Amino acid sequence: MSIQIAGKDLTIEHIEAVARRNEKVELHPDAVARIRKCRDFIEARIEAREIMYGVTTGIGEFSEVILDEKQTKQFQRYLIYNHAAGIGEPCPIDHVRAAMLLRTNVLAKGKSGCRIEIAQTFVDMLNKGVTPVVCQKGSVGACGDLAPMSQIALLMMGEGEAFYKGERLPGDKALGKAGIPIPGLEARDGLAAINGSNLLTAMGCLAVYDAERWIKQAEIAAAMSLEALKANMKPYDTRLHELRGFQGAVTTAANLRKVIEGSDLTTGKEKVKVQDAYSMRSTPQVIGAARDQMRWTRSQLEIEANGLGDNPIFLPDDKVVLTGANFQGTPVSLPLDSMGAAICMVCVLSERRLNRMTNPALSVGLPPFLTKGAGMMSGMMLSQYTADMQIVEQRILSAPAFTMSIPAAADQEDFVSMGMNTALKTCQILEVANGVLGIEFMAAAQALDFRTYTPGRGTQVAKAEVRKHVDFLDVDRPLHPDHNAMMALVKSRDILRAVENEIGELATY
Repeated sequence: MSIQIAGKDLTIEHIEAVARRNEKVELHPDAVARIRKCRDFIEARIEAREIMYGVTTGIGEFSEVILDEKQTKQFQRYLIYNHAAGIGEPCPIDHVRAAMLLRTNVLAKGKSGCRIEIAQTFVDMLNKGVTPVVCQKGSVGACGDLAPMSQIALLMMGEGEAFYKGERLPGDKALGKAGIPIPGLEARDGLAAINGSNLLTAMGCLAVYDAERWIKQAEIAAAMSLEALKANMKPYDTRLHELRGFQGAVTTAANLRKVIEGSDLTTGKEKVKVQDAYSMRSTPQVIGAARDQMRWTRSQLEIEANGLGDNPIFLPDDKVVLTGANFQGTPVSLPLDSMGAAICMVCVLSERRLNRMTNPALSVGLPPFLTKGAGMMSGMMLSQYTADMQIVEQRILSAPAFTMSIPAAADQEDFVSMGMNTALKTCQILEVANGVLGIEFMAAAQALDFRTYTPGRGTQVAKAEVRKHVDFLDVDRPLHPDHNAMMALVKSRDILRAVENEIGELATY
């Protein structure tokens, strides 16, 4: 069954399904009616020669330039040409597909003024697998993602390039092979196709989807490490966290207990310390804080995904045209930036537990660097180096982009969000996080192999999944294949699936 695009109720799960799993979409009949009604309204105003920003005027610094009738028809083409000014490698296909879906959802609100053919072409490209080639860099995240969205809009004129069935083709050939008519651009169509922070929001939505699943794996890795370090389990009591009141901590503590359930550490069979180090007993508070931040990011991105980011906005029922700055990317770039820093924070906590497992002064009886042949062998000593290097990379990337505005367009656009920088670096932080977590999983599995007590059901399943990909480190060997295998394992989410199949689904929020 197709996902109906109605200008509302679009979720991150819908976006992921369309972007990555090619779920079919269709315009809701009410959306079609709204788009047609708005177009009739704008065409009447064009015929009356009313001054409307981006329709009968230039844009940005040229907003005071009034276009004559002939220029109004030609302007949209030159608008797209001028703004298709990105640079760099092509965006991943799922990012571009998500951006096209979000743009279509905006058009479905019937306030953008384009022809129905523009919205339908977006739908057809999604359903038939035509994905425009879009450079990764060029947007400053205000006035919308104009540079990347303009490369998408080139296809509306049969220009640009697109990926289709594994080939990179000229735009007209890709559309022709897919049987999609070229709609052309008339008054307002071009700006309606590119306005709004669609690509950075698309990337953010997919990052949230991935981060929500990554953080569950962070909890599983933490549970394994806590068991390997003979943790006192009292800090994960629900009552402790409910009394403070932060939902994220309540959720994380519950997930940790669920993974560890059945462990000898919960029955008193094993002697434990009265109180553990912060990197152990603060796990619910730290990961929980990241969960609370992530919940806000999800909320902001879903608001934007269903909001109206155009300028101007046409209100046919009120017979009004409003200009403003709804294209400004800050409401989504700020929470997305913060989410990237939160992921880095959870990785720092992961590395501190790794340190405790490898440091014989802190590991509660584990062999130095998790090797039986310490001195001759170095075990996982260098694994910590690799984790540390990745965390420094994340820390550098965690510097907020939302404070980095550089004025553009002769100071008409004198504050911009730099939200595309945010989206790019948050995706990079998350990619690196897979490697950091993979090393903790590997170390925790190694440490548990030295323990004689019985770990929890979830911990046992997670360790077994790790062992399908990385063998016990009996004697030293090159570790880069193991590190890369573990990074790929975390990215695949196979550990999460195995654990949830055994003990039931872990809570998301």
